[in-house]
Amino acid sequence: MPRRQFTGARNKLDLNDRVQVRIVRKRLKISNEQLSSLVRTAGNSIAALNKEASSRRRLSLPAAPIPPAEDVAPVKEVVPKPLS
Repeated sequence: MPRRQFTGARNKLDLNDRVQVRIVRKRLKISNEQLSSLVRTAGNSIAALNKEASSRRRLSLPAAPIPPAEDVAPVKEVVPKPLS
């Protein structure tokens, strides 16, 4: 029975293997351009790519928009009545 020959290490990303690139991109939830940028900065180690992608995700969290003061409804303070 013919078997597919294993080439390379398991913890390294082979950019010539389309299936491996697609799987890594899906797992990291990034685009082709972002993956190529990660490989340039972190190298082709899958662990290094994962670490770099998570650090970039933390750095680029979208800031929550703060509404202007006019749109925020004023809060009325409710003082409970004393028991008699």
